[in-house]
Amino acid sequence: MLFGLFFAKPPLDEESVQWLFEVFAWALRNCDAGVFYDETLLVRPTNDHFPGRENSVHGMAQLVFRETAAYAGMGHWPFRLMEPGAPFPSEPPKLEIRGPLRSSGGTVTAAVHSTDPIPIPYDPNLIGNPEALIAGFTQTLAHYLGSAVQEPSPGGLQNWPQATEVLAVFLGFGLMFANTAFNFQSRSCGSCGGPSAQRQAFLSQYDVTYALALFCVLKGIPKSDVLRHLKKSLRPYFKRCVRDIESRPVELDALKAIPKR
Repeated sequence: MLFGLFFAKPPLDEESVQWLFEVFAWALRNCDAGVFYDETLLVRPTNDHFPGRENSVHGMAQLVFRETAAYAGMGHWPFRLMEPGAPFPSEPPKLEIRGPLRSSGGTVTAAVHSTDPIPIPYDPNLIGNPEALIAGFTQTLAHYLGSAVQEPSPGGLQNWPQATEVLAVFLGFGLMFANTAFNFQSRSCGSCGGPSAQRQAFLSQYDVTYALALFCVLKGIPKSDVLRHLKKSLRPYFKRCVRDIESRPVELDALKAIPKR
């Protein structure tokens, strides 16, 4: 019997797909499903979403970071973008955020240990690769946001960097992550970052593109809005991911049933 040869191959292995659905469910439960559906945008790597210019590297980084934090719904968090080469604090900040974790109009009534702002480092070499710079900023934001959540992330600590990348896609930055991901398969690789002008990635471009497709299906975003900004080599794969997700009504309905707060 050769009929099985004519069935399309799934875009990802089933274990990876189920994990991505689980991370989205975790994010919807803990990072405000209402903000996700009502406020979160598919952030584009364009001047429309990142307008303006600055004359210095640090000034440009500050401009990009302010926009990134605002689109993530975390503009009310007390962040401080560190100057290149500045020493990172020896003691990590202890988050005590009260009020909404994410919201365009959110306020913070209690911040961090000793009321110091949360330090945000960056690689100044990424100024010439703005999508990688934005992705790096967003993963740092996702790390702090996920750290403020009480429920452990799916996969535990060993998959924490990977979960923060999916959380960054959930925040609306899937295009930047897909376009700048390195193509490797290991989920535990922490040393595959490549040259300094590129970001370090923990998920393959295929995992991230599937997560981007899941974001778009949940938000009802047309494929055409994504494809014009997605790198050419991933466009056919993105379409396959959308078809696969739309063929999973049980899993989709479970995500859509998570209540808005």
